[in-house]
Amino acid sequence: MQRPTGVTIIAILAFLGAALLVAGALFSLVGGMLVSSLAASRMGLLAGVGAAVIAVFLLIAAGVDIVVGVGLWKLKNWARIITIVLTGIGLLGSVLSILSPFGHMHVFFFVFLIRRMILAAIYAWILWYLFQPHVKQAFGTTGF
Repeated sequence: MQRPTGVTIIAILAFLGAALLVAGALFSLVGGMLVSSLAASRMGLLAGVGAAVIAVFLLIAAGVDIVVGVGLWKLKNWARIITIVLTGIGLLGSVLSILSPFGHMHVFFFVFLIRRMILAAIYAWILWYLFQPHVKQAFGTTGF
């Protein structure tokens, strides 16, 4: 069966997300090296180690994005399920951040509120789309 257009879009978004995460890891490493070289104290060393730890987590997340993107591209149902779980977590986080009373104290509240609402709408669309019968059929399943 041919890959649905929406699945192709979601897979490409996963690849783009992986590229951004790799770029973030590189910036983190370069920034950590710069800070640790400028500060000859233990704090500089701590900043360098912290940046390296952040870079490792970003690279792991990029690896997950690449694996899921390839799985979606090849219409593997496990990739669809992982995407549903991760998107559900993202939607929950977006909704909680919209409802958070602490976000209302920020100067740029409306800008961030609109951003959160757009992300929540994208997450909701992805979840809705991945449960459509023709999409589930493309992945070779009729269940979850």
